[in-house]
Amino acid sequence: MGNADTKLNFRKAVIQLTTKTQPIEAADHQFWEQFWAENVSSVQDVFALIPAAEIRALREESPSNLATLCYKAVERLVQSAESGCSSKVEQVATLNCVRLMTRILPYIFEDPDWRGFFWSSLPAASDNRSRGSLNEETEDETPPLAQSLLNALSDLLFCPEFTVHTNRKGPHTPEDLQSLDSCEYIWASGVGFAQDPPYNVSYDIHRRELLKLLLTCFSEAMYIPAGSPSGDTSSSSALNPWISYFTSSDNRHALPLFTSLLNIVSSYDPVGYGVPYNHLMFRDHREPLVQVAIQLLIVTLDHDVGSNTADDQPEDEADSGQPDNLFVNYLSRIHRDEDFNFILHGMTRLLNNPLQHTYLPNSIKKVQFHQELLVFLWKFCDANKKFLFHVLKSSEVLELLVPILYHLNDARADQSRVGLMHIGVFILLLLSGERNFGVRLNKVYNVRVPMDIPVFTGTHADLLIIVFHKIITTGHQRLQPLFDCLLTIICNVSPYLKSLSMVASNKLLHLLEAFSTPWFLISSPTNHHLVFFLLESFNNIIQYQFDGNSNLIYTIIRKRHVFHQLSNLATDHQSLMKIMSRKRERRGTLPRNANLTSAPQSTGQSNPASPQRGDVTGLGGGTTESSAGEVMPMGRAGSQDTEEAERVPTDGHNAELKVGSEPSMEGSRPAQEAEPGTLKASLAATPVYFDPFRNFNGKLPLVCQRLIYYLILQMELTELMVQPKSLSRKQGNDTTKCN
Repeated sequence: MGNADTKLNFRKAVIQLTTKTQPIEAADHQFWEQFWAENVSSVQDVFALIPAAEIRALREESPSNLATLCYKAVERLVQSAESGCSSKVEQVATLNCVRLMTRILPYIFEDPDWRGFFWSSLPAASDNRSRGSLNEETEDETPPLAQSLLNALSDLLFCPEFTVHTNRKGPHTPEDLQSLDSCEYIWASGVGFAQDPPYNVSYDIHRRELLKLLLTCFSEAMYIPAGSPSGDTSSSSALNPWISYFTSSDNRHALPLFTSLLNIVSSYDPVGYGVPYNHLMFRDHREPLVQVAIQLLIVTLDHDVGSNTADDQPEDEADSGQPDNLFVNYLSRIHRDEDFNFILHGMTRLLNNPLQHTYLPNSIKKVQFHQELLVFLWKFCDANKKFLFHVLKSSEVLELLVPILYHLNDARADQSRVGLMHIGVFILLLLSGERNFGVRLNKVYNVRVPMDIPVFTGTHADLLIIVFHKIITTGHQRLQPLFDCLLTIICNVSPYLKSLSMVASNKLLHLLEAFSTPWFLISSPTNHHLVFFLLESFNNIIQYQFDGNSNLIYTIIRKRHVFHQLSNLATDHQSLMKIMSRKRERRGTLPRNANLTSAPQSTGQSNPASPQRGDVTGLGGGTTESSAGEVMPMGRAGSQDTEEAERVPTDGHNAELKVGSEPSMEGSRPAQEAEPGTLKASLAATPVYFDPFRNFNGKLPLVCQRLIYYLILQMELTELMVQPKSLSRKQGNDTTKCN
């Protein structure tokens, strides 16, 4: 009953604040103390007792009361930072102020008239200036409300007996936070700090509340429209003033804060001693803190002051403008191998956590912030090249590769996770540019991760190719811009691949067979790049790793008709028109005897019905419409292997391919089906008045001619070398029989 009464009192105070039309004086301390007294005990209570509609009504109808509420809450936080939060009552009041500000700030940011409120002077200073009692020096010393809030939160994050353990051994007196050396109170051991502080649940809870408020302060950019004028200080192109101040030298806790966030993330072990179902018996308070810490870390690292000022401002203004981002500076200056090992071990442990499985179902705790970890990995490799080289020379680079491929394969059919796909592909593209990564891919793949891919026996390179083939053939439409990156990665590592499996070899030839279709090549002026990357990969493997890639050589010889057709690709106008006419006849959009030569030229405007970049001919996993209008799954079009594809006659004059489902690994979770029509086995019908020369510029034969001729020559030489060996084996067998 007592808890219900305190919540009722808090609710009455909220109603009184929102219903009063007259401004409430800031000197009425008894009224304002009701909002951070011991009335509520959790952030859920604050969000439930203060509805969003009432906050917006308060902002529109009583703006002075909302401004006073924000001012009094910040003032209470500053007092707590100065006093040290030594008592339990002060700690509860501080937490309630933090929760109240976390609730109110988003509704202030969504109104353009209120965004500059926190960067204005304090009300007391404004009143004094209006009376003329303050001189210019005092005006310069008056900090904005936002700076007071950030300074107070930074001090409270290193407040002894509130968020950190005290190192004091003298009498029980509160410590002065203004003179406190926060570098001695880093939250966890690791980079730049060797001591391991004892674990305290209440400290983690308090840290999480404060970090959430900081994240809310940094989220102002989410509420700024995309079309804001660049001259406005609140424009999306301008720097976020909250993050600029927090990561500048004006924040004296910048270094210990960066180190604490980095160490608390890298040292987290969700499994612990490995006791099954321990996460169901005991609540883990460290995981929410780690999740908020990694989010705050990547938000501050993404605030690149140097590049923004260099691009948008002159040199003299850029040098004297915004301060440097100390978080990016500290990250780029890490150089010790033990620090790199500590961070790399922590990231691989957390990224591989969702992949772990035992015979006991759901016995291991799974973390869900893998996307934040990948963004942080990208930022770290981009800012610190020494860490990138350390990752490449370490054997743990494959422990990063496997979870990245797992998440790429899992998110390929989910359009809401397209950002995860991009960051994973960009990380692999960055790693593939180094020789050590390609050499490491030759390690045998032993760990069986539950993925819906064909069962194979091979190396990590085979896993890379199979997953990329799965993404291209069964991914959704928004992944089409990544096709160049995926094939570039394969092309970068191809000179180092010593032995590809038969499954991976078939996948590569299937991609070439699909991308080299004449109709696909003429549908876009850049589609020939995909063919070039594949031909370059085959060229590198044959030139540098010929001896160990017998599976790929056999597959190339078996599919040699693809290379011959590509070398004899016609580029004249009459041949291209014949290709389109046959395509339209099969689609039923044009009679067989239609005269296409009299069609007028295109006006140059793009037609939504024209074929786009990702409409790949012959890609497995796509869909096609039969003559009866049914959507049928498509397999490897154009394949001559009867065991892989079977011709099924339809009621029209065409024949579609029907392919059995590929075997999946036991325990795998199949991905969602792609949207119908995103990857069709045949290109969409184009308008009757379509000029092929509007897109196709004839570059394919010029770019790929030498590669095609070289591959054909290699195939002929290989056939000549294989035939004598087979004859000698046959003669040897006959001699043995005669003996």
